[in-house]
Amino acid sequence: MQIAPPRTAAIPADRLRPGRHWYVTAGLIAAGLTALGAVLGILRFQHLLDAVGDGPRFGNDRTVTLRLEPGDDRAIWAMYPGRSPGPTCTISGPGHPALHDGSDLTLTRDETWYLLYRVDVQRAGAYDITCSSQALSRYTVGDAVGFFGFAATLVVAILLPVLGIVLCVVIVLVTTLRRNAHRTRLLAEQHRIQGGSTA
Repeated sequence: MQIAPPRTAAIPADRLRPGRHWYVTAGLIAAGLTALGAVLGILRFQHLLDAVGDGPRFGNDRTVTLRLEPGDDRAIWAMYPGRSPGPTCTISGPGHPALHDGSDLTLTRDETWYLLYRVDVQRAGAYDITCSSQALSRYTVGDAVGFFGFAATLVVAILLPVLGIVLCVVIVLVTTLRRNAHRTRLLAEQHRIQGGSTA
C-alpha cells in the first residue's frame, strides 16, 4: 500500500513579505500624482484665462496711471481688429522703465486680446502708459504670461500622472515578485520540516 505524501499547508497571505499594504501605497501614489497633475494644469489654464484681468480699459492716445514695483509681472494687452498695423505703447515714470515685446499670445474668451508688451520697472512708483493705433483699439494692463513657462507647466502636469502610473506599476511588480519568492522559500522550509518529521 502506498502512503500519500504529507500535504503542504497553504501559506497565509498575511505571512508573505512585503505586505499587501504596498499595493495600496502604489495606488495612492498613482492617484496622488494624477490629481496633482490635474490640479496644476487647471490652475495654469485658469491663470492664463485671468491674465487680462479686470483692470481699467483705455483707448487710443489715452493715458492710464498705475503704481508698479520691481518684479511685478505685468503686461499690456490690446484688443484691436487685425494684426497689422499693430498698436504701439510708451511708458514714463521714475527710473528707466521699459516695454519689451510680448510673446505671440492670444487669449480668446468673450473677447480676443493680444499680448503686446511686458512691463519692466526698476523703481516703485506711479507710471503713465499711453498706447495708440491706426485702428480702433482697447488696452488694459494685466498679467504677463510666457509661452514657454506655460508650455513647461503643461509638460509637468502631463508627466506627473505618467510618473505616478510608472511608479505604481514598478511597485506592484516588485511587490508581487518578492511575495512570490517569499512564498517559495516558505514552502521549501515546510517541505524540509515535513521531510524531517517523516524520516
